[in-house]
Amino acid sequence: MIWRDLWLQRIQLAWCVRPVVWLSGVRRVGKTTLARMLPDAVYLNCDLPSTARALADPELFLSSQRRGTLVALDEVHRLADPSLTLKIAADEYPHLNILATGSSTLAATGKFRDSLTGRKRAIHLCPVLWEECGEPFGVPDFDHRLLHGGLPEALLAETKSAHTFAEWIDSFYARDILELFKVRNRQGFLALFRLLLRWSGGQIDYSRLSRLTELSRPTVKSYVEALQIAHAIHLVRPFRGGGGGEIVSRPKCYAFDTGFVTFEKGWNQIREDDRGVLWEHLVLDSLRFRHLDDDIFYWRDKAGREVDFVVRRGEGRVDTFECKIDPDAVGAAPVKAFRRRYPVGRDYVVVPVAKEPYGIRKGGREFTVCGTGGLPEG
Repeated sequence: MIWRDLWLQRIQLAWCVRPVVWLSGVRRVGKTTLARMLPDAVYLNCDLPSTARALADPELFLSSQRRGTLVALDEVHRLADPSLTLKIAADEYPHLNILATGSSTLAATGKFRDSLTGRKRAIHLCPVLWEECGEPFGVPDFDHRLLHGGLPEALLAETKSAHTFAEWIDSFYARDILELFKVRNRQGFLALFRLLLRWSGGQIDYSRLSRLTELSRPTVKSYVEALQIAHAIHLVRPFRGGGGGEIVSRPKCYAFDTGFVTFEKGWNQIREDDRGVLWEHLVLDSLRFRHLDDDIFYWRDKAGREVDFVVRRGEGRVDTFECKIDPDAVGAAPVKAFRRRYPVGRDYVVVPVAKEPYGIRKGGREFTVCGTGGLPEG
C-alpha cells in the first residue's frame, strides 16, 4: 500500500476552509484507500444498503457524532439524495469534517441538485505522483512508472497485465459513462477514447476524430466533455495574450494515466524516444496538484516554437516549465520567444531526478532545474 501523505495533508488543509471536502478521481485511483487512511474517521461505504439505512435520516446520524469527528462517505452518489445529506452536514453540523468521494465532478449526476457552492472544497485525486514513488513504496524505476501508470494496483504489480487495463475500460464505461451520462453508443465512445489515449499529449482535432470514429462533430465534443468530467482526460488550453502570431484555439489533450497510454499503444517496454511525452503527463499531474487547472496552459506560436507548460501566477507573472529527461537537452529559443511577449516570470526545466533545485544557463537565459517535488507551489 502506498501511504499518500501529500493528499492527506491536502484534505486536512481543505477542512480548514470548508466543512465538506469532495474527493473525486477515476475508479481505482485510491479514493477508498485514502479515505480509510484518515485517522479515527467514521468510514461509510455508500454502496452498502446498511449505509443507506443509516443515512436515511441524515440529521439523526450526524447529530450522534462527536464534535471534530471525521466522517468519510465513500461513493456518496449512491445515496438517494446525496446533495441533501451534504448540505445538511455543511449547514447544520459544521463542527464535523466530511469527506465525500466519487468518480466524477458533482455536475456529473442529476442526483446533485445542489452544487454545494460555498460549502465544499473540491480535490481531484491524481494517479500516484512521481514524487510519491521511490522508497519506501517499492516502485522499481522511472520506466516502470511510465509503463504501468499510477493506479496503485497496476503500479505495484511486477508485470503489466493487459487484462487489468481492458477490464478497467469496460468498468469505466459501464459504471461512469453509461450510468452517469447515458451514452448508449459503446462502440463509438470507446473508439474515441482509445484514439485520445493513443494521441495523448497532442492537440485535439475534433474534425479528424469525427471522421475516424464516424461520430458527428457535436457528438465527439459531447463525449470529450464527458471524459473530462469523469477525469479520464484533461485539456490544456493554449496561452495567449491578445497579440498576433500565437496558437489560440486548439487545446492539447492528455490522458489521465501513462499506463493506459502505453496499453493502448501496445508497448511492453519504454524506448528512449517514448519517455519525453510520457514525462509530460507526470509533470502535468504535479502541476495540477499545486495549481488551479484554469491557470495551467501550454504555449505555441505560428513559427512552431512551443513551451510545454505555462502557469499563470497573478500580477502579470507567468512561469514556464519545460519537461526534459536530460536538462542539457533544453533549448532556449522557445522560452526566449515567449519571454519577448511575457517578460515577467521564472523559467523551469523539470527532470525526473533532481534532489534539490539548481540553476543553469542556456542561450543567455537562466533556468531552474528541479524534480516534480521541487515545483513551486501555487
